[in-house]
Amino acid sequence: VQLVESGGGLAQPGGSLRLSCAASGFAFERYDMIWARQAPGREREWVSRINRSGTGEYYANSVQGRFTVSRDNAKKTLYLQMSGLKSEDTAVYYCGRAKADYSSYVSVWDYHYLGQGTEVIVSS
Repeated sequence: VQLVESGGGLAQPGGSLRLSCAASGFAFERYDMIWARQAPGREREWVSRINRSGTGEYYANSVQGRFTVSRDNAKKTLYLQMSGLKSEDTAVYYCGRAKADYSSYVSVWDYHYLGQGTEVIVSS
């Protein structure tokens, strides 16, 4: 069971990045997924959640209107399109799988983070 995040890097304020999360070893389509981030010295916080079918998307207030989550169940891949980046978006971004299939959770701690994350740095 594995999640591999990619797409991070250095971006200027106001710029865009697209993160990807490739899943393997489990039935991706059965699980709600989450994007979370952790900045140095801070707790992990949720950024966006998406339900199994991709029809329900949820965003933290801090990214609402700037980030868009999506998934391709055929490709077993989760995405996060980030635009209007701000310095406070700087963090390591992780994708997570709900702790149980066919279940929905709100808390960032009810997801399993099975990858190494991808670092996003927003700086001029």
